[in-house]
Amino acid sequence: MSSGNTEKQILLMHDLGAVGLACTPSYALFLADALLDSGIPRGEFQLKVGAFGAEPWTEGMRRELEEKLDIKAYDIYGLTEVIGPGVGHECECQNGTHLCEDHFYPEIVDPATGEPLPPGKTGELVFSTITKEGMPLLRFRTRDLTSLNYEPCACGRTSVRMNRILGRSDDMLIIRGVNVFPSQVESVICEIPQLEPHYLLLVDRVNNLDTFEVQVEVKEEFYSDEINKMVDLRKQIMHRLQSVLTISPEVRLVEPRTIERSQGKAKRVIDKRSFK
Repeated sequence: MSSGNTEKQILLMHDLGAVGLACTPSYALFLADALLDSGIPRGEFQLKVGAFGAEPWTEGMRRELEEKLDIKAYDIYGLTEVIGPGVGHECECQNGTHLCEDHFYPEIVDPATGEPLPPGKTGELVFSTITKEGMPLLRFRTRDLTSLNYEPCACGRTSVRMNRILGRSDDMLIIRGVNVFPSQVESVICEIPQLEPHYLLLVDRVNNLDTFEVQVEVKEEFYSDEINKMVDLRKQIMHRLQSVLTISPEVRLVEPRTIERSQGKAKRVIDKRSFK
């Protein structure tokens, strides 16, 4: 039923007994909170599966969605320029996205040089279409950074599997000379049980030096007026981010539901830097 009008989404899911949900993972999280606020018992919904795509998401986000919505969450992959949804999909094993090789030929290339990389190496995903008519594409650069697994899947399928997308080459932030992807920050946030999977990265440049702040929501049951508890939690997050990113951002803990939600693709980064 397209995006938006969340109350209507919930009403129709409830009244029509919907068993499947397809949207961006960030909107699915928004729906999960809205379902809780609706006061309708979860047992009255018949949701069983979710197909989520259109933006990078982590295994931690998958666990959050499966727990909050009580569903099995599957990754789907598509590109507007290629076909839309339908380029790839996860199976019941949830161990990589099967690409439809009978229609699309995938390659991994070095994003800087365009040279093909060996199997298993991480680089930019490129597609050539095999059966597409009207607008066939030859070595279309997706900007998505991932790797390909050619080993047969436990489900029995032999099609190549795409590993989880790390981010986009054009989404990569270079902060103080270090490459940073929002998905790296998300993976840390989803590891820490006191935090909601909602965050915002603020990047700026002050006196010719990059500043980097991570805003993240604390779950209601852990948000406290006791300064020592919040200071300890903030230090824990900063230490973990430092170990993953190799740079140390400022961390700002905010109250639950204060970071703006999106009904489409989530806006995770605000980069105010000017290099003029």
